[in-house]
Amino acid sequence: MTAMEPQTCLTQLARMLADETNLLGLLARQLQHEHELLVANDVEGLEQAADARQNSVASLARVDQERRSLCRMLGYSADHLGLGAMLKWCDPAATLATAHAAASRQAQLCREQNDRNGALVNARLNRLSGMLDMMNGSNAGSRTYESRGTARGTVAPPAGRMVSVSA
Repeated sequence: MTAMEPQTCLTQLARMLADETNLLGLLARQLQHEHELLVANDVEGLEQAADARQNSVASLARVDQERRSLCRMLGYSADHLGLGAMLKWCDPAATLATAHAAASRQAQLCREQNDRNGALVNARLNRLSGMLDMMNGSNAGSRTYESRGTARGTVAPPAGRMVSVSA
């Protein structure tokens, strides 16, 4: 192990945790804004929001890498077990426990918001794909099968058929 004092380690971890919490708060706001843009179908706004979100995720990755490097430098594994052991060493009074729990809750909120946004995007893509299949006459979802298990041929929609759908 390196000759780092426990208090120095604790100070560094407290700063990293504060940085992570601030970045997770920013990411949560960005994901909420992204959801609003998705609902509004604002493609240009989504492009800008995606860039901002990516910058936040990259900053979070840098903080995580810094924490992992500190663990390795002090002889601990760079996983949750190593972090836990390092915290026991440098923070026996568990002064960072509340802040760590708050950051974990914020990370869970970001996961849920990201999943919600992903589900909305996937639903829209599936709907769009269904509309394209219908217009092209290749709607696999409406295929029927012969008694032998082979698919019946699909029939193109009649000429002049109008389809009006919004995505």
